[in-house]
Amino acid sequence: MTTRGGVASFVREMRETPLWTEWDVRHVTTHRDGTALTKIAIAARALVVYLYQVLAHRPAVVHLHMSSYGSFVRKYVFELIARGLRIPVVLHLHGSDFRLFHDRGPRLLRAAIRDALRGAAVVVALGEPWAQALRGITAEARIIVVCNAVRLAEPVDQRTEQPVRVLFLGEIGERKGAFTLLDAWQRMVRAAGDPAAARLLVAGDGAVEAARKRIADLGVESTVEIRGWVAAQQVPEVMRRAHVLVLPSHREGQPMAILEAMARGLCVVTCPVGGIPDLVGEDCGVLVPPGEIEPLATALEQVVLDGALRARLGAAAWQRVRDEFDIDVVWRRFDRIYREVIDEHR
Repeated sequence: MTTRGGVASFVREMRETPLWTEWDVRHVTTHRDGTALTKIAIAARALVVYLYQVLAHRPAVVHLHMSSYGSFVRKYVFELIARGLRIPVVLHLHGSDFRLFHDRGPRLLRAAIRDALRGAAVVVALGEPWAQALRGITAEARIIVVCNAVRLAEPVDQRTEQPVRVLFLGEIGERKGAFTLLDAWQRMVRAAGDPAAARLLVAGDGAVEAARKRIADLGVESTVEIRGWVAAQQVPEVMRRAHVLVLPSHREGQPMAILEAMARGLCVVTCPVGGIPDLVGEDCGVLVPPGEIEPLATALEQVVLDGALRARLGAAAWQRVRDEFDIDVVWRRFDRIYREVIDEHR
């Protein structure tokens, strides 16, 4: 699976757990990055494969990963089919703008969203703020919180002279705060007084050329590298070379990039939006207000210049993943959910 995004990352991780084999999971891909024609073809093929699977194999439970817009339409159709066949549905919500998607939608769409939430045996939210937002759509849905999961890795070595390597990993644009980051980076470099102290790698797709122009305008070309999208298999190597992950998102779900960074002991600088506060507390990361340049510049200066602080936050982040977000903990949670849902529908 080479599709980008949190859902694809979650599925890749779950493939490697006993959940996949013990439940004989049959994954149906409904989306793939590419042209509009490619996406339509994949969606059409997925519907055929899904119909065959539910009719021929009659699964005990259907687990749907749903987000906004096209994802909602595809998965709502799948949910209706499962409900028509009396197969219980676990509806796993992703996408940071789902409540906004509902509130701004026409009346018929809002009714469909409410029906999707009410009709599922269980709705899985990635964090308590998401759960509250979904309860605001309908109080009749059974909503539980299960955070994303990641596999623990060998912690990075935070002992370094210079440069400290800072990583931004995600779509380059306003939602992820990429341009706020570039402005803050310029101020941090000036405040630190040593252009050799740190290097920033911006890895992702989106507004790549606009980011390159902003870097040139800010005069920080010598300290910033722009790279295109990093494939999933390359992420571990990119993170092994980093000391800090910065993701100053304005709106967010529960980014796998943060979990993957924490699982490697990186120091995380981010914003308390969406499901991020469920992952990062003040004891294992640095939280700054979204969209504000000065607090972000100050936070970057602190973690770049203070190696002891960087190491302490990175170690606490690694410990928190081990205790709460390790894949071996989360797959067992889904195993219990499946069993409970099946028992309730007998």
